[in-house]
Amino acid sequence: MDLLLSNKVAIVTGASRGIGKAIAETLSAEGMKVVLVARSSAGLESVAKSVPGESLVMAADLRESDSANQIVAAAIEKFGKLDLLVNNAGATKRGDFLTLTDQEWTDGFALKFYGAMRLSRAAWTYLQASQGTIINIIGIGGWTGSAEFTIGGTVNAALMNLTKALADRGVRDGVRVNAVNPGSIATERLQTRIQTYAKTNNISVEEAAKRLPREMKIERFGDPMEIARAVAFLASPQSAYIQGAILNVDGGATRAL
Repeated sequence: MDLLLSNKVAIVTGASRGIGKAIAETLSAEGMKVVLVARSSAGLESVAKSVPGESLVMAADLRESDSANQIVAAAIEKFGKLDLLVNNAGATKRGDFLTLTDQEWTDGFALKFYGAMRLSRAAWTYLQASQGTIINIIGIGGWTGSAEFTIGGTVNAALMNLTKALADRGVRDGVRVNAVNPGSIATERLQTRIQTYAKTNNISVEEAAKRLPREMKIERFGDPMEIARAVAFLASPQSAYIQGAILNVDGGATRAL
């Protein structure tokens, strides 16, 4: 299927590694020009060399209130338009609710929620002009509460609501807004979780990597490219009738309606 993405322009946050890197590479392979955003300029430069198409590196901290405007302005200056915004940046701290600090809660919202909100606001008029798309990469933890994932689950739930609210406005303005909820994807972050699980249960990392999916009642961990391919489809005009959708790509981990 031709996804009809050639010569379109995308901003991808959290693009220096993991899911964001896979998304940037996939969109570039489909012919898009990509603006690569993350805090690590070294990581971004490496990704810029790996993508087949034209790219722009933007090292920025999305926790800073003006970074969104700067990123969008740079994209427009370089490419003259904007067709897609992928809000992927943001990691939140796991831990005991009673010991998580106010600052850790603030950081969780500052990067993932406020970063996505501000970028969506800054990009909106340009996406309206191009009849473009926003895709929020969120996470299945927003569907169900978990004692060790209080910050992440709360931030994810807020982002899902924001997705629906912006999609509602997007019907009027001609901007499609959807979200992808990854499950347990084989990234560096998941590797850290596996190591913690191994230590807690006094087992090897190899055994933990086998046991954890079984505990989650899934067959295996996902691959970042499986998220990237879902994003490419949602970005495409081929999915033009999909609006306000929240797609779980989680190997069946989410069993709620």
